[in-house]
Amino acid sequence: MKHVSERAPAKTGGAQPRDAERDAMFASHEAGYEQKLKPRHVQMIAMGGAIGTGLFLGAGGRLQHAGPALALVYLVCGIFAFLIMRALGELVMHRPTSGSFVSYAREFMGERASFVAGWMYYLNWATTGIVDITAVAIYMKYWAVFSDVPQWVFALGALAIVSTVNMIGVKMFGEMEFWFSLVKVGTLALFLAVGAVFLASGHPVAGQMPGLHLVADHGGIFPHGLLPAVLIVQGVVFAYASIELVGVAAGETADARKVLPKAINSVMWRIALFYVGSVVLLVTLLPWSAYSAHESPFVTFFGKLGVPYVSTVMNVVVLTAAMSSLNSGLYSMGRVLRAMAMGGSAPRFVSRMSARGVPYGGILFTVAINAIGVPLNYIVPAQAFEIVLNMASLGIIATWGFIVVCQILFRRKVRRGELSDVPFRMPGAPFTSWLTLAFLLAVLVLMAFDYPGGTWTIAMIPVVALALTVGWRLAKRGSARDAAAAAAAQAASPIAADPAGSV
Repeated sequence: MKHVSERAPAKTGGAQPRDAERDAMFASHEAGYEQKLKPRHVQMIAMGGAIGTGLFLGAGGRLQHAGPALALVYLVCGIFAFLIMRALGELVMHRPTSGSFVSYAREFMGERASFVAGWMYYLNWATTGIVDITAVAIYMKYWAVFSDVPQWVFALGALAIVSTVNMIGVKMFGEMEFWFSLVKVGTLALFLAVGAVFLASGHPVAGQMPGLHLVADHGGIFPHGLLPAVLIVQGVVFAYASIELVGVAAGETADARKVLPKAINSVMWRIALFYVGSVVLLVTLLPWSAYSAHESPFVTFFGKLGVPYVSTVMNVVVLTAAMSSLNSGLYSMGRVLRAMAMGGSAPRFVSRMSARGVPYGGILFTVAINAIGVPLNYIVPAQAFEIVLNMASLGIIATWGFIVVCQILFRRKVRRGELSDVPFRMPGAPFTSWLTLAFLLAVLVLMAFDYPGGTWTIAMIPVVALALTVGWRLAKRGSARDAAAAAAAQAASPIAADPAGSV
């Protein structure tokens, strides 16, 4: 029995040739990809995308700013992250594609929107890649044996390793991401298990009895008031960056319409367990004031227990998380850039694909941009992390916004009978769709108040808009030249000149 999204919807006869041409175009964009990602790969990609270094490193500082209210902030941001994934899941059920939201933007909003969506996503991963190789270099220098090694050497090494893995094939990427995600999940699972034992048994931690009284005795849930909890939303939400990666993986997943819904639905309870559960345990095992921005809260807890080498273990975990992010960035941008090039929104060379189904043109182009981080680590190693970090946030917000808008437009076409419905719908839509867009807009407003980094990032929006406008004009001019050259070549060919000769 055919899936409902595969059945031909009822349309007028005049629309069918155009729709057939559109379907053929989208199908050509998927040619060459190998569906070698298995359910376990997709499950871990979804899980790993929802668990980043923000929890391992950033939670300590955010506990200082907001106290136990951080658990509520993670929950609220997690709900919207889940809604974004459900919106993407609905689009995937309509048409799985490695071009993901770039391809959906082309279908529902036009080529210009696809151009903007793709290059904003590229802004995210290009800058994130530079941050990732910088992070790897910093984490490697934690060990004294590497203290004399220049930071740029580790940055270059990380880029070389992950680039090689991505050039081998999608199956190798999936395996690497599976084990990277397993390290992150395993670490959190260990903390949750140990913390739950201490909380349930009432065993003292650093001389204090664990329990909810630690929250009540230190200012309650909002020790600094409501405003600090609201302000950290703009930082916490980016802990969920990469959740959209499952959409890109859909095009190379066997039986994507069966596997993806399960992976997406499982994200919500993982957010509740790993983010909210971890913060609740942290503030009931030790007073929230025991944590600081200068140390991972998990290192603080295990350090109070006297566990040896805990800092070393946590350094391995965050090193793995940085490598995972770099790996995901190269994978996704190779596919997204190829989808853009197929529509004329990116240079033609990034559409090149190997016999093994690897879009090497887009991967190598991204590697070249990420490589900027190597001299950056040589020239200004101390500032390299901050210089590019804030720019990635604009790309993330834009990407999520395009996903939700495409889902809204898809539902409209379904209601008009232009497209077939899908069984995996975004819950509460269209209300939740518009609510999610309002939330993303609120995040941008909150970023503007985060001086100086967030303020300057928002101030850069007109510059980014101008660059996209100029880029779009250049892309269209290039596409027009290519079309003219192709038409001239066809007209000059013997077959075109003498159609009878082809009979």
